[in-house]
Amino acid sequence: MSSDCCFRSDSNWFRYRAGALIVSNNRMLFVKCKFQDYYYVIGGGVKLGESSGDCIKRELLEEIGISVQTERLAVVCENFFKNDISGSKEVMDCHTIEFYYLVRLDDSELDNLKSITDEGEELVWIPLDRISSVNIKPSFIRKSISQIISSSEILHFVEETDR
Repeated sequence: MSSDCCFRSDSNWFRYRAGALIVSNNRMLFVKCKFQDYYYVIGGGVKLGESSGDCIKRELLEEIGISVQTERLAVVCENFFKNDISGSKEVMDCHTIEFYYLVRLDDSELDNLKSITDEGEELVWIPLDRISSVNIKPSFIRKSISQIISSSEILHFVEETDR
């Protein structure tokens, strides 16, 4: 497959990313970042020629070892932040366009779920009623999870909290 839709220019970095909002038993699945103290949703860079929906299916198979069907596109986010994107201590001005899909798993699928991603990061289930008090990035997830799950519309967020 071709490379991710991303590029770097000087101290700026852009990426087209897809993420999965995975919900089961009133909990949501997150990845604990190994470089900093926060959580984020499973996903990854969309490859050239790949749809964001196909990216989610590929990433979930790679990251947690299961094949899924997405329920619906829930969020489009324009995310601006400063971050060390590779663990190298080089802080970049980052800009991502992110498509978040709602994915619901049933109990039978949970048995096959990995506990560590292919990148060696821990997978953590957080109860939906605790998400608002956990350091999750981008922060719109923490602030708006109830609205995201209950809405039938595609929501749009411009995230500049960490700019």
